[in-house]
Amino acid sequence: MKNVALDKHQRPLQDLRISVTDRCNFRCRYCMPEEIFGPDYAFLSKDKILSFDEIERLTRIFVSLGVRKIRITGGEPLLRKDLSKLIKRLNHIDGVEDIALTTNGTLLKKFAKDLFEAGLKRITVSIDSLNEERFSYMSGNRGNVKAVLEGIQAAADIGMKVKINMVVQKGKNEQDIIPMAQYFKEKKHILRFIEYMDVGNYNGWKLDEVVSKQTIIELINEIMPLELTEANYVGEVANRYRYKDSDEEIGIISSVTDSFCSTCTRARISAEGKLYTCLFATKGYDLRELVRSNQDDEQIKETILSIWSNRTDRYSDERLSNTKKPSQKIEMSHIGG
Repeated sequence: MKNVALDKHQRPLQDLRISVTDRCNFRCRYCMPEEIFGPDYAFLSKDKILSFDEIERLTRIFVSLGVRKIRITGGEPLLRKDLSKLIKRLNHIDGVEDIALTTNGTLLKKFAKDLFEAGLKRITVSIDSLNEERFSYMSGNRGNVKAVLEGIQAAADIGMKVKINMVVQKGKNEQDIIPMAQYFKEKKHILRFIEYMDVGNYNGWKLDEVVSKQTIIELINEIMPLELTEANYVGEVANRYRYKDSDEEIGIISSVTDSFCSTCTRARISAEGKLYTCLFATKGYDLRELVRSNQDDEQIKETILSIWSNRTDRYSDERLSNTKKPSQKIEMSHIGG
């Protein structure tokens, strides 16, 4: 019988997000601003990043502790060579029920077929505007809208279920809320709006730049009436809203004005193999050292179980109650959100 890992708040370990690279071909201002992640920035060397063998081994151990859903992230995960081979290996692990991937979409047209054939059935594409000028600004003057939309279409055409993520930042792209909603409603892709979050240490986050869930709902509802619908499963991070005139829907991830800490079941492994038990964590636990040591799977499993069992993270709750927040947090580019 598999162990069921429960933390101090009785939250089970069910979801594992695995970053396969810290590199990205975008410089989104809320994640990897160009002034910090410039031409001289020292990204991780190949030997510092987990190999596919190491990722597969750790995934098997996490599955034995209750993980059922895997999400591949980055950086930009499609920059990792032969990623479809990793997808195929993870897809063959007994107990893995779902594999998804988050990408900026620029390389998706090139790799969609290989990824789908390897067993990837769900994909999330981040795109913050359909307006070329604002898209360029938000992405740090990298890429173009056309390439991303072509990638989305390629994934959909081949049979993948596609979701869209849009980070909304006041003064930057809130005027794109309605155009994005209308476009992806017509395309029949679920669009999820994400409140601008205080991730990492370099994105210059300010509370007054957050466009709240309530504001987003009101804006869309005036033009395309919405109704709240039930979550698909316990621990779903997005609040779901259905358009009243169709079966299409949107989601809103509101970790700033709401908190979903009480149902968080997610662990994250960074590109360099550190385990983080919260998106806003101040420290990680070195799994790379463990898998490169002489410890066997059972010993590593016991270490991971101990880490999760002692987990008390509730950062969003603490932010909402105005308690002291940590000044240093893991960078989004290492754990992919």
